[in-house]
Amino acid sequence: MAFLEIKNLKAEYVTDEGVVHALNQVDLELVQGETLGLVGETGAGKTTLAKCIMGLLPQKTGKIRSGEIYYDGEDLLKKNPKEMQKIRGAHIAMIFQDPMTSLNPVLTVGEQIAEAVENHERCSKMKAMERAQEMLELVGIPAARSGEYPHQFSGGMKQRVVIAMALACNPRLLIADEPTTALDVTIQAQVLEMMRELKSKFQTSLLLITHDLGVVAQNCDRVAVIYAGEIVESGTVMDVFKRMQHPYTQGLFSSIPKIHEEVKRLVPIPGLMPDPTSLPEGCKFCTRCPHADGRCRTEEPLLYEISPGHQVRCFRCGKGRCEA
Repeated sequence: MAFLEIKNLKAEYVTDEGVVHALNQVDLELVQGETLGLVGETGAGKTTLAKCIMGLLPQKTGKIRSGEIYYDGEDLLKKNPKEMQKIRGAHIAMIFQDPMTSLNPVLTVGEQIAEAVENHERCSKMKAMERAQEMLELVGIPAARSGEYPHQFSGGMKQRVVIAMALACNPRLLIADEPTTALDVTIQAQVLEMMRELKSKFQTSLLLITHDLGVVAQNCDRVAVIYAGEIVESGTVMDVFKRMQHPYTQGLFSSIPKIHEEVKRLVPIPGLMPDPTSLPEGCKFCTRCPHADGRCRTEEPLLYEISPGHQVRCFRCGKGRCEA
């Protein structure tokens, strides 16, 4: 039973240059206790989806045109700002993409973690600070450093502080938006290992947003591939990595170097992602797809289930079995 269910979600940004169609009828489910990887290139709509769940779309430009986001059976899109404020942090927490800009430079890291605890657990400042110090210890930072400011920490340490802040109120769902992008490879591995341990300790569900397929393979139970604001393929990691069917997913894997194969050149996906203010009429991938025909350019494909839990948005899979 999914405890986070996104149905037919459509979101836009209204700008002077035109309407950016960021999400187009997105359907997604997350089961309690699992890790779901959301994969796609820059501009595909990953962060917009996270902001829709958190209720953090910019008020002036961001608009949710249709859809539902059910958390524990309740539609988050029907909640007012005060109700969402109670949910954020306590039930659903988010690790933002860049730890450098996620922390307030004029408050100590202990004060920032304690503020989240105070807001949701209605405890004294002393108790909140004790909890903040406990969380710092959990993420591998000595409690004595709770009185230091963000500029006194390295990038990897700042990311640990942000994770401590997100987990301070023991949320049931954690959204991690490319949590290792700004870190070097060694620190990336440490942070991901720590997130795995904390997820297990707190029994937290995780939506891991990334463009790194290696991170997904190591950390996720299921994966959804997003392209131009649409989920084009979803299933277990084994389904998507070993039995990939959508031409975009196949293109992503063809452009990754393989250790056991010796090739002179990688095979990139031709062209660029379409302009989100002027998307193609039919399949969003038709301008780059080697299999595209007339139908693809005029009709929009549905998500077809080709095996239990494995869905693909492609006409070639329309009969429940993808064509060669």
